[in-house]
Amino acid sequence: MARTGTFQFGFPRFHGAVREIVLLTVGIWILLVLLTAFHSPLAGLLLGLGTLAPSVVVHDWAIWQFLTYGFLHLAPGHIFATMLGVFFIGSSVQEVTGKRAFYELYLSSLIGAGILGFLFSLTGYIGAGTALGAGAAGNALLMVFYLFYRGASIYLFPFPFQIPVKWVVIIFAGIEGAYWLLNGFMLFFLVNLLGLGTGYLWHRFMWRRAGIGNIIADRIFGLRNSYHRWKRRRAGRKFQVYMRKHEHDPKQYFDEYGNFKPPDDTEKKNGGKGGWIN
Repeated sequence: MARTGTFQFGFPRFHGAVREIVLLTVGIWILLVLLTAFHSPLAGLLLGLGTLAPSVVVHDWAIWQFLTYGFLHLAPGHIFATMLGVFFIGSSVQEVTGKRAFYELYLSSLIGAGILGFLFSLTGYIGAGTALGAGAAGNALLMVFYLFYRGASIYLFPFPFQIPVKWVVIIFAGIEGAYWLLNGFMLFFLVNLLGLGTGYLWHRFMWRRAGIGNIIADRIFGLRNSYHRWKRRRAGRKFQVYMRKHEHDPKQYFDEYGNFKPPDDTEKKNGGKGGWIN
């Protein structure tokens, strides 16, 4: 879905998946702030459990960290910038995708970027340290926004002129890449950068085809229908063998498509019931 023209951010409606994600993320951040102030050991425990740390994933099989890291923030500026992007950009994306597909995009981009960052970290050369924050999901939303509005230009505060969406994506990718290079290939910046890629993959392979649930359901129902077709073919072959053993020609009872022929209407012509009437 390519859209053109000028896109100007206003104040969209605060509803749907965007509202729920923002409120949940901000609520978790407030909880961490309060725990840090009044019970810092518990705050450290929650951060240790939820932050994406490759060493913990390997040794403790903490695979939930591929998702939970995206809902943890520490610095006020970090969560403010991230949630602001989710609100403005995400609301525009949600208007196109709907609530369910938006959740799939948001969560799959977090998980996908986390897994890819973890795999890169196993090399021992890139992806050092830990990762937290919704930067990967925010970048995925930006990429999908561009793919929905390819030819559009947008006004972004504080710039008083229009910027093509394509260049906004390039600028964000350049900034994330520079931070990653200048900070020793840290996992934090790598995961954020990979968010652009997971957003593209979601749009390429999942959008306009089916949601995750629909894809799984289609595969299950397809296998079930294939099984039933196999049972019908098997029963048909057994019946044909039975008819041959009793010196009957199956063609008398089945048409060329394998469907059972209706009874002869001779009796009906002679005044009887005939046909399928019992």
